Amino acid sequence: MADRPGRPGRADERGAALLTVLLLVAVMAVLSAAVLERLTLSTRLSANSAFMDQAHAYADSAGLLIRSRLGDLVAAEPGKLTAERARLGQPHPVPVPGGSVTVTLQDGGNCFNLNSLVAGKGEEDLKQRPIAIRQFTTLMQLLGVRPADAQLVALAAADWIDSDSVAVRGGAEDESYMGGDLPYRTANRMMIDRSELRAVAGVTPAIYNLVRPWICALPVAELSPINVNTLMPQQAPLLAMLVPDKLSLDMARAMIAQRPRGGYGSTVAFWAAPALRGITPPAETGQQVQLMTRWFRAELEVAMGDTAMRQGALYDAQAEPVRLVRKFWGDEG
Repeated sequence: MADRPGRPGRADERGAALLTVLLLVAVMAVLSAAVLERLTLSTRLSANSAFMDQAHAYADSAGLLIRSRLGDLVAAEPGKLTAERARLGQPHPVPVPGGSVTVTLQDGGNCFNLNSLVAGKGEEDLKQRPIAIRQFTTLMQLLGVRPADAQLVALAAADWIDSDSVAVRGGAEDESYMGGDLPYRTANRMMIDRSELRAVAGVTPAIYNLVRPWICALPVAELSPINVNTLMPQQAPLLAMLVPDKLSLDMARAMIAQRPRGGYGSTVAFWAAPALRGITPPAETGQQVQLMTRWFRAELEVAMGDTAMRQGALYDAQAEPVRLVRKFWGDEG
């Protein structure tokens, strides 16, 4: 008697069912991992959002204290401010629930004001200011930029800001920028942030990184207001740039080192100092030297746990009350 054959395909069906189950398990594992990843990301985003909200609140509160502090500084001794009295450059940590806020005040005018490259009352009347172009060129040379490169950058920066579209000899207007891979035009207005200098012809990353700590973009088309009572010894190039070819770096260092304990009492006394014997600055340059600070730069760092946020602000202490000009993030501004 012949053997009865088994049911066809039964083993195949069991194998297919097993594969289906394994496939479902694999799909569920992948979905679970994706859901868990999304949940983790969502949790982190929520925590970061909460931190940023709290950090901004702390920074805003610190801003109110800064304005009050600056108002007191200006009122305490109108007409003169020294680095020692203002405690400039010194970090001031303030404990807050869950972390700390560290505030560092700087003289926001002790820098080369990029907007001083032009003079004018409005955005449509900005004309190049030769004395500022020369000062910027001198500053860059003192910092180690080659003379030809320094001249190119200074002229191109002035062309970038001035109201017209006609390039000066050695400068750069729209035609210098329209032929690149990413064409763009000159701003023909004052700079808002010093980082705008990176877009100017001739400014390489190396040059920008070199000059960045020495430049600023104050919201006025005025020559850089250098307070000789708050200048730090390492800031001597800012003083030497005022009278190119006459006021040397060594003389500038000497003026800062020999500064009276309570600061210079008048600009006349400053220019009459023995170290500057024989130097008579142009009237416009003589007025650049200040004894009081109008612009203050505040740097804030909010730290909570392993997370930190950095914010900067520029204040106008001449306004009543002290006015917040603008905020910026990171190291720019």
